Order: sequence, then C-alpha cells, then structure tokens
Amino acid sequence: MASAIENAPNTGAEPPHSRARRQWLLALVACVFLATMAAAADSLLLEPFRIETTRYDLQAPLAAPLKIAQLSDVHTHGMGRNERRVFEILAQERPDLIVVTGDCLGNLAADYRMCEAFYRRLHAPLGVWVVRGNWENDRPVYHERAFYARCGAHILVNANASPRPDFSLIGFDDYVSGTARPGKALAGIPPGAYRIALFHSPAYLDQIAGSVNLSIAGHTHGGQVRIPFLPPLWLPKGCGHYVEGWYEKDGTRMYVNRGLGMSNLPIRFDCRPEIAFFTLHP
Repeated sequence: MASAIENAPNTGAEPPHSRARRQWLLALVACVFLATMAAAADSLLLEPFRIETTRYDLQAPLAAPLKIAQLSDVHTHGMGRNERRVFEILAQERPDLIVVTGDCLGNLAADYRMCEAFYRRLHAPLGVWVVRGNWENDRPVYHERAFYARCGAHILVNANASPRPDFSLIGFDDYVSGTARPGKALAGIPPGAYRIALFHSPAYLDQIAGSVNLSIAGHTHGGQVRIPFLPPLWLPKGCGHYVEGWYEKDGTRMYVNRGLGMSNLPIRFDCRPEIAFFTLHP
C-alpha cells in the first residue's frame, strides 16, 4: 500500500520563507551593484573635477599681510577641465604668491610642450615658485630652468629667495627621489626673515623641523582613493605618517595638500582635489 506521503501531490511550490530569502538576496545584490556603479561614476567623472578651495589664516611676524596659493601634484598635460577651473579660482582669490609643490608636469608629457600653456598663465604679484617632485626627478625636464623661465616661473632646488624682505621661500629637492641639501638651501637667509619651506614629500618634515617656521608639502594626494572611516589604502614612499592637512613638529607647522591631479589611476574617491590658500597676518 502506498503511503500517504507517496500519494501526496507535488505542486512544486516554493516555501514562503525560501522565496523571501531569495528576494532579499536579489535586492542586496542589486543594491551592491548600484552602489558600485555610482561610486565608479563618481570616482571617474565627478570627484576628480570637484576642486575644493581650502583657506587658512595664520599669524606671522611680517610687515604686511601675505596670501599664498598652493598648488600641488598638478600632473598637468595642458589646459583641461581642472586647469581651467584652477584659473577661475585664482582669479577670485587673487593671491600675492603662488607655490607649486612638486609633480608639476604630466606623467606622459615627455617633452612638456603641452604643459607650458598652463604655467604661462600662472601669475601673481610676488611670482610663481616651483619645487621638484618625484615625477620631475624620475623624468627630468629638458633644460629645466629654461622651461620654467619661459613660463615666467621660478624653480627653487636647494635654494632660497626673498620675494619680499620680511620672508624667505626655501625650496628643497625631493628628498626621496632627489637630494635635499638643507645647508645649501638655508644659506644666506636674511636675519629675522620668516622662513617658508617648500618641498614635495611630507616626511621631510622630520629632517627640517625646527629650522623653518612654515612648511608646505604635497605628494600624498590625500590617499586619492579613500574608504570612509578607514586609513588610506595606499600612500607613496616619502609620506611617513603625514596624509593631509596640518601637522606640527619642533615648532614648525606643515600643511600637506591633497593635490590637483592623479597618478597611477585616473580616479579619486572620498578625496577631492584641492587648492589651499594661506593668509599670513602680521
């Protein structure tokens, strides 16, 4: 005799709890997919071009106020969307001085002719001052000084200059990819001048702290791709424990800029490009 179980009809119906679990799983997969696509679109098409303007007011023993614009890690190939936005911001802010803290030129611009259009347009009453980054040392600029001179900019490599009598700019070669020479760079600075150091890799603060008043660096890109609430996934050599923003050591304050451009991957996520402005008040 067939059992009741054997005689029971097989309707093929899915149990309600199994169907609900499958629907939740499909919804979760759809949400993850949509979030991934949205993050990819943001990191490729939106965030790399959303330049953030950061402004800081500092006290300094100067004879008159001084407004400095810092560009870093421009990685320019010529006049693109970000470059045009840079000039709009500079026209609004009207700094007294522009500094470019390394990785000035595009990764693939071997002869740099396309980059001239950008640097020729940079102007400030007290000049445009440039230091080398690792890209300039890894891919040396042909007739480097002549290149910047044509653009109306000044390059400081282990040297200093006084655009105004009350302060000195001190430019260091990138200590990771080049050779920083503090003795040479600091030589001849007028007594009592406020000392502003420009260098690319922020870990150099550990070597120069106490010798200058203010340091301005870049190199880190702020991590470039960040996961909220987590430390950077990757940082290049020469960052140390410095990522972005303000730090202080032995009486020297340092600002690390997130930079304007990108390297390795043309993306930014949770890490907008930046132009920083420092207004030094007497």
